[in-house]
Amino acid sequence: MALPLRFVPPVVALAGLLLPERALASAAVMGGMDMMPVLLAIVLILVGAQLGGALFARIGQPPVLGELLAGVLIGNLGLLGWHGLEGLRQMPALEMLAQIGVLFLLFEVGLGTNLAQMAAVGTSAMLAATLGVIAPIGLGFVVALVFFPAHHPLSHWYIGAALSATSVGITARVLADLGRTASREGRVILGAAVIDDVLGLLVLAVIKGVIVAAAGGRAFDAGSVLVILAKAVVFLAVAVVLGRQLSKRVFQLGALLPGAGALLPFAVAFCFLMSWLAGLVGLAPIVGAFAAGLVLDEVHYRELRARDSAQRDVQALLGPLTGFLLPIFFVLMGMRVDLAVFGSGAALGFTVALVAVALASKQACSLGVLDRRTDRLAVGLGMIPRGEVGLIFASIGAGLFIAGEPVVTPLMYSSVVAMVAVTTLLTPPLLA
Repeated sequence: MALPLRFVPPVVALAGLLLPERALASAAVMGGMDMMPVLLAIVLILVGAQLGGALFARIGQPPVLGELLAGVLIGNLGLLGWHGLEGLRQMPALEMLAQIGVLFLLFEVGLGTNLAQMAAVGTSAMLAATLGVIAPIGLGFVVALVFFPAHHPLSHWYIGAALSATSVGITARVLADLGRTASREGRVILGAAVIDDVLGLLVLAVIKGVIVAAAGGRAFDAGSVLVILAKAVVFLAVAVVLGRQLSKRVFQLGALLPGAGALLPFAVAFCFLMSWLAGLVGLAPIVGAFAAGLVLDEVHYRELRARDSAQRDVQALLGPLTGFLLPIFFVLMGMRVDLAVFGSGAALGFTVALVAVALASKQACSLGVLDRRTDRLAVGLGMIPRGEVGLIFASIGAGLFIAGEPVVTPLMYSSVVAMVAVTTLLTPPLLA
């Protein structure tokens, strides 16, 4: 049950009184070792996320938008003269929890991805996904270059990359609400969205690798891009082939232990192991988390599941963990949006242009639909929402630097979050 709205001001006021700026600053300096401000910060974030999520769910919108909005409101109380909560944005403990939540999110996406079904949707889904990645990257690059010509070219490419991915979760929910999941359009959209996510992870691996190389003083060349791309492709391929064997061994080990309750710890350990391996080869850990979900099969943990009195699978067991960690991620992403940057015409212009490009570029997906019986416009509209994937791109980009400047500046970050919110809001009515 959502907390009644009349309790919101007291909760925020209590947090403001008990989380003074000095306490937040000390938590940041001490690396989050001071538990007191962290605990109260989590209370504020979880309550705000529940309120925002319940509000948006009531009006038929994805709860994630409410969680984002809650974060935006908390993070911009300084505009009203209240600066007591601004230190939450950079609290290391919250950042760590949020990043672990992202790993679980990509792990769940991988668990929900069926390679056989993805292959069965055929050429149309592959072409739609490919065009739906190329067009946003190209148009996003142009928009960023026009508005920020003095920024590093890799910053322009990164903005384009942030537009490339499609949110499988939001698209699947909209199609289910419309009862169109099994339709020709629904199968192509979902297949293309999953492929889009895989391609998006490859794009992220490449652009991040190039940025890290550039920040280290290494010159940009096509050969380095191919090396990074090959590394990402090989990792995913090896993960699919050898990861299945590794998964079997991990859960066979768990089956040797007596008692119940081992399924979740071993599933989380497998996710983190694959994430660590991805990081070890220079890729984003989320690539490993996605690969872990992709290769994990129910057959691997059948014996451990049988010991659970409720017979729950890994996705069901992850529910409480993601229910705790993901709101922290989304609220924290919202808190880092600086509404003050929208006071300038250039910022508003960039945001409007970014949203327009985000909407228009995904219509390129319709050109990849070969079956004339399939509604091409519906496919293009179904690929619009960026959702949590766009936020992951934005958060990673904000932490990358070239020549001392962030790849994604605060203005760019705020505009990307606004783009994510608008595309997510518009998809349900447009598809309907």
